[in-house]
Amino acid sequence: MGQHHSHDHHHGPVTVAGKAFVWGIVLNGIYVVAQLAAGILTNSVALITDAVHNLGDVATLILSLTALKLARVKPTDNYTYGYKKSTILAALINAVILLIAIGTLGYESITRLWHPEPMQGGTVAWVAGIGIVINTVSAFLFFRDKEHELNAKSAYLHLLSDAAVSLGVVITGIIVSYTGWYLLDPIASIVILIVILYSTWSLLTDSLRLSLDGVPRDVDINEVEHIIKNVKGVCDLHHTHIWAMSTTENALTTHVILNEQLNFEEKMKVVLEIKHCLQHKGIQHATVEIESPDMPCAEENC
Repeated sequence: MGQHHSHDHHHGPVTVAGKAFVWGIVLNGIYVVAQLAAGILTNSVALITDAVHNLGDVATLILSLTALKLARVKPTDNYTYGYKKSTILAALINAVILLIAIGTLGYESITRLWHPEPMQGGTVAWVAGIGIVINTVSAFLFFRDKEHELNAKSAYLHLLSDAAVSLGVVITGIIVSYTGWYLLDPIASIVILIVILYSTWSLLTDSLRLSLDGVPRDVDINEVEHIIKNVKGVCDLHHTHIWAMSTTENALTTHVILNEQLNFEEKMKVVLEIKHCLQHKGIQHATVEIESPDMPCAEENC
């Protein structure tokens, strides 16, 4: 006997306004193009590296907006979960592209350590200064929703970190314009690359983990099983699987052994209580199969 969770229900309104993501993408997208052009014209590898950093976060904003849109696409007979999983694929592609860019810029920066090239420090400082303003304004677009929406919190923190990196580029430009110490440009670039590498490596490992249906990093399967076992009426459980349907939604299947004294209605109430508890642990889609103590599991490797 099993209780199956339907996946074609409506999830209700999205808590984060899509307009915040759209404005963030537009503002930062325009700035990335301008920053990249300025970096080439001023011959500043630090400014170009910062542009790549900002480009990565624009991609993250696009990914978050896409996740919100895809969450509303209804499942079909061929895609019974809809297109939610595409957000994980997009995250993986984003990480790979960023790693390639890091390698290319890293090589250029190391080369310039041995052969520093002149760059226009004053212009670099002005362009990076504009970046501080744009990143700060973009971050505060998500300020209201950051406490109760994971995508908004991620965007808020990413954009604030961009503002901090841009501040470092401003300082680099000012120092170079007054001292002519061009070696500081590739040094600043390498520092920024290390920051990007840290976040990109995390993005890569997380997206690979989710692509292989691994348990999401923020979900503890042992804690989840403990919570289910503590629901009144549950004797034991086994065959528990947890995976990510998208970058924002998780799913679970499990077999629970219920007290055989319970009638059908009471068993259904236990299942509903289990699903309610799982909602608070970040698991939005749960399929719970009911078994009795004297009924062996029919599945292999159970």
